[in-house]
Amino acid sequence: MELFPELENENNRLPQAPLADRMRPADWQELFGHEHLVGESSPLRRLIEKDTGLSFILWGPPGCGKTTIARIVARVTQSQFFEISAVNAGVKDIRDIIETAQKLWKSQKRRTVLFIDEIHRFNKAQQDAVLPYVENGTIRMIGSTTENPSFEVIPALRSRCQVFRLGYLSADDVRGILERAMKDRDHGLGRYPVAFDDEALHLIVSHSNGDARRALNVLDSAVSYHLQKDPEAATPVDREMIESIIQRCAVLYDKDGTEHFDHASAFQKSLRGSDPDAAIYWLAKMIAGGEDPKFIARRLVVTAAEDVGNADPMALVVANAAADAVERIGLPEARIPLAQAVIYVARAPKDNSAITAIDSALSDIENKGLSYPVPDHLKDAHYRDDQKIRVWGELQVPPRLSGWQGRSTIPAH
Repeated sequence: MELFPELENENNRLPQAPLADRMRPADWQELFGHEHLVGESSPLRRLIEKDTGLSFILWGPPGCGKTTIARIVARVTQSQFFEISAVNAGVKDIRDIIETAQKLWKSQKRRTVLFIDEIHRFNKAQQDAVLPYVENGTIRMIGSTTENPSFEVIPALRSRCQVFRLGYLSADDVRGILERAMKDRDHGLGRYPVAFDDEALHLIVSHSNGDARRALNVLDSAVSYHLQKDPEAATPVDREMIESIIQRCAVLYDKDGTEHFDHASAFQKSLRGSDPDAAIYWLAKMIAGGEDPKFIARRLVVTAAEDVGNADPMALVVANAAADAVERIGLPEARIPLAQAVIYVARAPKDNSAITAIDSALSDIENKGLSYPVPDHLKDAHYRDDQKIRVWGELQVPPRLSGWQGRSTIPAH
């Protein structure tokens, strides 16, 4: 738990803190990105500046500014600010903050902002502990999460908070943050005579993938490394030096979270949309992100049957062969048969009559009560005494199902 009794005092920033923390914006003017949320005329900013006491959850990727926005809210509203991480905070920590908040309001009429980092890691009991105090206004809660709050935050708490979605920072925003850090002499790197050539900065921006914290960490490391190598900083930092520091670009992919399902959806929709280039890209992204190749193969097989179907029955054969190859040889070699199958399925004509037919039949049976007995002429006639127990009479034949044909690109014969 972190307490900031004098949050408005910028001199409290620790000199040994990482550059990303030292350069954290103190007001709206220093903040880059998210104009749609906290721009000068945006609804959220107006609600904050009017001090309406609105509690909200910021949902966005790492390094996009969720914690920074929460701290700016506390400064703008002159509120006491508590920051806890759902990873190591418990119900007792929450109760202690609530007690302090109640005393502060009684003695000074001052609001309290409770910022819960990674709120998706709070269990139900922890979220329930916050709920009544958010409702009665004892605290103003701001949560941050990288996961979809619809799945991770209890409905009762979500109904008392607005959820705002933050995206990745743009390349221009990240570059602006880097340039500000290089010029700032008090908290940044402005006191060091280190220059960067344009290609080096461009590589840092590309490597960051919209994460300001990652970009600033690379910038800080580059300056430290360059000063050790060249104390006079006679030459600028070049692309080669940045490449030696970052080694490999990070991949924006969380195989255990929302990214897992979003990428699987993009992969299948690209296959369905007959876009092999896009399908190969999403395949590569999932492989680079450490996705289980068996999961990828299963999605491929399903798409071959569901979307290609009888327009090209070989698509299912190729997809199954790729799935077998994944089982037998594994990565990295399995990337080749997977890519081969992806291109085949994406280029194949499409026909969804198989899934449409079976789903229509299941719907009739489960929802309309159309559960017919087997007609006599279709029964098994091989078992003993079949003729003795066969009931003769008018046969009841199930009617033809309507609407099962689905869309098809198979040419008419």
